[in-house]
Amino acid sequence: MDLRQLRYFVAVAEEGHIGRAATRLHLSQPPLTRQIQQLEADLGVTLFTRTPRGMELTPAGALFLEEARNIRALVEQATERTQRAGQGRLGRLDVAIFGSGILDVIPKLLRAFGNRYPDVKVVLHTMTKAEQIEALRQKRITAGFNRMVAPLDDIVAHPVITETLLLAVPTDHPLAAREAVPFAELANHPLVLFPSGGRPNFIDKVISLCDQAGFEPSISQEVGDAVTGVALVASGFGVCLVPASATTLQLPGVVYRPVCEAPKGFSVDLSCMHRAGDTSPILQGLLAIIEELRVGLPDSAR
Repeated sequence: MDLRQLRYFVAVAEEGHIGRAATRLHLSQPPLTRQIQQLEADLGVTLFTRTPRGMELTPAGALFLEEARNIRALVEQATERTQRAGQGRLGRLDVAIFGSGILDVIPKLLRAFGNRYPDVKVVLHTMTKAEQIEALRQKRITAGFNRMVAPLDDIVAHPVITETLLLAVPTDHPLAAREAVPFAELANHPLVLFPSGGRPNFIDKVISLCDQAGFEPSISQEVGDAVTGVALVASGFGVCLVPASATTLQLPGVVYRPVCEAPKGFSVDLSCMHRAGDTSPILQGLLAIIEELRVGLPDSAR
């Protein structure tokens, strides 16, 4: 039995007549008759009673018609789902996240992706940069978002956005009264730095900026993420440089101030990491949305 025989059987059952079914199927009657006879022989049952008026279903034939329709519907559904998966419109997107990007840019990207591909399930995983790279290599995730990704032969760092840095300060701190804080002022105040994980990371970036400005920073705390860093600022542990996206953290006791007279490179990137050579339609859909976001950004943020 094959799908063609099922299609022929359904046509004859619905038309109740070999001639009309043959016309519907664009066949001549003899081959259609042979196909129905072969189907009955394969099943070992009589599906039709031949009458002067045409073809009438036997009880077994009526049951088989219901099952044949179900099988054809399942095949059509499987075909459609397979085609949609091949187009990146059905499936699962495993994404690793970490740090301040999740506070602004990444949710916007994933929301746009979800709106365009509602039948793709997005699953988020919190991982450090090293964990993301390993998970990509093991194919446990499709993409990971992180900052300051060192060049790797097997991992592509697709640029998402370049963010300027701001200074988080306690509301009762003298710097809070400034409209903009000269970078050199940071030499006089303890810094809360993040993240404390694998290097190179944002801590190295801040220390490099201080070195360019000619001073060694006084480090109050090194913490795991921006949320903890800003929380410590609110508690009076020091001040903290953060990417612009982190300013969505509106904690009581903290204000954000622009920094002026900053060294060259006073910004930090956010990248989408993925395996080199990965041409999966779902990943391509995500990268297309990233590019659409970038088109709408000012040149300084690209």
